[in-house]
Amino acid sequence: MEEGAADLRQRKKQNCTETDKMAPDERNKENPNLGRSPKYVLFQRFAKLFFGCVAAVTSGMMYAVYLSTYHERKFWFSSRQELEREITFQGDSAIYYSFYKELLKAPSFERGVYELTHNNKTVSLRTINAVQQMTLYPELIASVLYQASGSEEVIEPVYFYIGIVFGLQGIYMAALFVTSWVMSGTWLAGMLTVAWFIINRTDTTRIDYSIPLRENWALPYFACQVAALTGYLKNNINSSAERFCYLLVSASTYTFMMMWEYSHYLLFVQAVSLFLLDSFALVQTDKVHEVYKIYLFSLFLGYLLHFENPALLVSPLLSLVAALMLSKCLQMNMKKGTFISRMLKIMYFYLVFTISVTMNFLLKTFVPHKENEHVLKFLEVKFGLNTTKNFTVNWLLCQESLQTPSQDFFLRLTQSSLLPFYILVLIICLSSVTQVIFRRISGGPLKEKITLDDGRIGERPEIAYHVIHTMLMGSLAMMLEGIKYLWTPYMCMLAAFGVCSPELWMTLFKWLRLRAVHPILLALILSMAVPSIIGFSLWKEYFPRIMTELSELQEFYDSDTVELMMWIKRQAPVAAVFAGSPQLMGLIKLCTGWMVASLPSYNDVDLLQRNENIYQIYSKRSAEDIYKILTSYKATYLIIEDSICNEVGPVKGCRVKDLLDIANGHVSITWKKSNV
Repeated sequence: MEEGAADLRQRKKQNCTETDKMAPDERNKENPNLGRSPKYVLFQRFAKLFFGCVAAVTSGMMYAVYLSTYHERKFWFSSRQELEREITFQGDSAIYYSFYKELLKAPSFERGVYELTHNNKTVSLRTINAVQQMTLYPELIASVLYQASGSEEVIEPVYFYIGIVFGLQGIYMAALFVTSWVMSGTWLAGMLTVAWFIINRTDTTRIDYSIPLRENWALPYFACQVAALTGYLKNNINSSAERFCYLLVSASTYTFMMMWEYSHYLLFVQAVSLFLLDSFALVQTDKVHEVYKIYLFSLFLGYLLHFENPALLVSPLLSLVAALMLSKCLQMNMKKGTFISRMLKIMYFYLVFTISVTMNFLLKTFVPHKENEHVLKFLEVKFGLNTTKNFTVNWLLCQESLQTPSQDFFLRLTQSSLLPFYILVLIICLSSVTQVIFRRISGGPLKEKITLDDGRIGERPEIAYHVIHTMLMGSLAMMLEGIKYLWTPYMCMLAAFGVCSPELWMTLFKWLRLRAVHPILLALILSMAVPSIIGFSLWKEYFPRIMTELSELQEFYDSDTVELMMWIKRQAPVAAVFAGSPQLMGLIKLCTGWMVASLPSYNDVDLLQRNENIYQIYSKRSAEDIYKILTSYKATYLIIEDSICNEVGPVKGCRVKDLLDIANGHVSITWKKSNV
């Protein structure tokens, strides 16, 4: 035995010596970079990073210039007078921009902020905190930048304002570029993301219709957060890059929450994605819980800076994250793959769900809140859990953005080739992630470093996160068409990443057991050829359309509205109060500065009630009732709109007159439901 052991040790020593002699040549054949000097490899990585960043920044800048040029061509913006420019801001956009104008007219920034937080010159008989009510932090930032940069003598306020929004859209585009680049490892994915985003602009953004919308200010920060989170979740990332990604996730999450009153709902969907990712042990638990801490910190700061807004305290995000943090100790003992651990996992899901629901119920019980109650009522009626005669809820149900997506939406995405490739990439990634989940449930370990030859794209935590996140967003978009503006941009990013990723093709070839051609070589060829073919076909078909769109001069001129605004400014007394539809009231406030009886705001109970009461002018109520309603708000002028009187909606029962008749009991709700 001793002689045999000695011979074995001698043979191992000889083999190791031979391996050491042959290793350099073999390693050079497998990876040419290993035979090069460290300085060369470092320079190569730096050059790739530098030119990739230049490509991302260039794409963002070109998109911002494209939006600016299209806006100029659509509205003839530079050739219009100030009043005609302001009329292009419709509905919610008008009231946002009007507060920006007021800030610039104030003698000082501090005085302007005070007047907004104690505003009694906008809505009759009411003093509102406009900063909290309308989420005016974007306007505060824009006014500070405009005055601090000394732009008063260089550029008009309106150009500065819309320029910031277009610049943020450029950042949005660059962030999507970087996300697909980080996931695939090639700039080609970023360029394809940009192409698909612009081609499907009708379904990826609402910047064409309403520039100052809160989502146009907020979503670029969310895109930056997703890009940073993608890098942060990667397994093989150095400490400096991980620290940078963590700081960027923190800053962008907080800023996103400050810019949009509904941001915490989108972060809730993201938190659910991370929860599922962590529950199946697809990511490092410590990283996920660091993101949870970021959520809590952002909610706390948002609550303070939004003037102790109770909507953030009763948000589902706070309840979920608090439940997850409380359940952390139990989760630490579940990832062993045994039968007991699988049972604990089921109990863990039940525990998190129970704690979340209980905590949210307790918070809503003890925290006084009225904001967004109509959202819950809307969801109940939307999913058939309840019926209502409430005007606001039924009006929301009739809005196009809150309907299920139309066939035209899927047809447009199919014609641009986005939907077919997105489905292909999603199926492959989802199947790979499912395999990884079953492997983890059965006790199998995850590989620390995944090579191209492995064909296991689902083991990359950032890929698993995006698969879960896009499926949740897609499920919501299938119910509410307005969610498509949140989902479609990430469809572009995920589809572009997939077709440009050799790992995805290699994963597919592993399943097909491809033998005729070397699978790695074919995967590398397809990851270059397929996106090149897609890009060429998109350029050939859509580039002439985009250039034609930019060269054509469109005409937007609402002579009736211009005449109305001019009459108000010349004839109406300063103390006049106007009543009418909320959309028109926002425009009157912007163009004339006169006081109005209602505003286009849908997160305040009193303003919602005002809107419904003033809409009664189109109902079957008596003239005496209408007079009492208008005088209760001190309204001196009433504006009747032909577009509402003669409204012919695509769905019977969704006209304002019909909804008012239902709310007033003049028409039974069963009649309305049978025709919607």
